[in-house]
Amino acid sequence: MTENVIIIGSGPAGLTAALYTAREDFNPLVITGVEAGGQLLLTNIVENFPAFPEGIYGSELIDLMRKQAEKFGARFIGDNVVSIDLKSRPFKVKTQSQEYESHSIIIATGASAKWLDIPSEKNFIGKGISSCATCDAPFFKKKDVAIVGGGDTAMEDSLFLTKFVNSVTIIHRRDSFRASKIMQERVKNNPKIKIIWNSVVEEIKGDPKVESITIKDVNSGEKSDMEVDGLFVAIGYKPNTDFLKGSLDLDGAGYIITQDEVKTKIDGVYVAGDVADHIYRQAVTAAASGTKAALEVRAYLQNLNYSKSE
Repeated sequence: MTENVIIIGSGPAGLTAALYTAREDFNPLVITGVEAGGQLLLTNIVENFPAFPEGIYGSELIDLMRKQAEKFGARFIGDNVVSIDLKSRPFKVKTQSQEYESHSIIIATGASAKWLDIPSEKNFIGKGISSCATCDAPFFKKKDVAIVGGGDTAMEDSLFLTKFVNSVTIIHRRDSFRASKIMQERVKNNPKIKIIWNSVVEEIKGDPKVESITIKDVNSGEKSDMEVDGLFVAIGYKPNTDFLKGSLDLDGAGYIITQDEVKTKIDGVYVAGDVADHIYRQAVTAAASGTKAALEVRAYLQNLNYSKSE
């Protein structure tokens, strides 16, 4: 059977696309990935998604979005896509266990935050460790936090955090930032921000939340502990596009290159969410792009059916 639309990914972008295409009676097939749900599952309380004035757990929000899509007929399979073939029509989507055909595809595989890869890190994600300052800064009002990174994102996040916290300590493994000069100057001139150069975070301690971090000087090897209430990791994101290499145009960082936000160079293949968005990376913007991709699919399939009937 050839599907009308296959949606690859099950974060806010993929689930919103599933809802919209399901309500159009396109009976979408959503390939969730084995680790379904996207970055929201790493967030404890979501306070900036419309309609939840008291906030909502990230996992609960994902669950509700999925149930809403299922209500209208979306189907879900927990598998990972390993490759797609866009050279022939219908398109072919190959997973670890099966191959599917579809008239259209929405790619919503997101981007994964790069982490520090230290043993204690995973224990504190959502318990004091965050990769999204704009999402989680309000939880650290009048607290002392640290942030790891040296690029523009780390600078922007540090400045944003100062609107909420008592102090921000930037920990950077080198003796200079790679961020733009203007961002560096803003950071260095902010009285709430201090910088620890040539250092890395080696350990995170606390029970049950982050209470302190161990910092190691990369030159001397000397270690010291610093009490903090939170740690933000701002060392970049990796778009989940390995399975697309050779199929679609990617930029130097691996993000899908789009036309008019959600279109690709191939008619019938659309993109939604953080897999193409390296700027905003918010649940609500991902959901919005999922809507746009779904509406493009609707127009494409309607034209396809019209052409077939002529």
